[in-house]
Amino acid sequence: MAKPLIQMALDSLDFDQTVGLATLVAPYVDIFEIGTPCIKHNGINLVKELRARFPEKLLLVDLKTMDAGEYEATPFYAAGADIVTVLGVSGLATCAGVIKAANAYGAEAQIDLINVEDKVACARATVEAGAQIVGIHTGLDAQAAGHTPFADLNDIARLGLNVRISVAGGIKPSTVQDVVRAGANIIVVGAAIYGAASPADAAREIRELVDAV
Repeated sequence: MAKPLIQMALDSLDFDQTVGLATLVAPYVDIFEIGTPCIKHNGINLVKELRARFPEKLLLVDLKTMDAGEYEATPFYAAGADIVTVLGVSGLATCAGVIKAANAYGAEAQIDLINVEDKVACARATVEAGAQIVGIHTGLDAQAAGHTPFADLNDIARLGLNVRISVAGGIKPSTVQDVVRAGANIIVVGAAIYGAASPADAAREIRELVDAV
């Protein structure tokens, strides 16, 4: 198994704070995720800025597309995104549109399984359609209700699909190694890094824990 990638969720609405945080944690992460609130507020110029500053990093734009998949995703791939997300609940036609746009740019489409009722069926169908990444995503509201991504991760990992599995949902130093051992290829960390007194030190700790598994 290839070394898991660490994805940093950039969730601030402030353009300069987002770039500053990315600069602090860049030595320790592999993917910069421009979170949904962040991309809605700042738009495509933030994608271009991060692409220019960090040409060696993967950029994920968390559009959570719900309709008009190809049309919505295309300009973000054109601006330098390596990965764009589409909601599994949007249906196969919309997912296929984002996959088509990704393929046109030699990039990747990620299916976000948040709120999908039958996650196994959705993962199978979208991977068959060409999705390169499936995202296990326990949202903030679900986390507040006490949910974790582990059961869903186990369900998807045991399918043995030819796809990378991304996991997001309250991951922190005490749980990150369990996520790696459970089969995650991409570990998404947000508040555990950006909410720390020293985001750089927190990112370094996560990197060391992941690499030690």
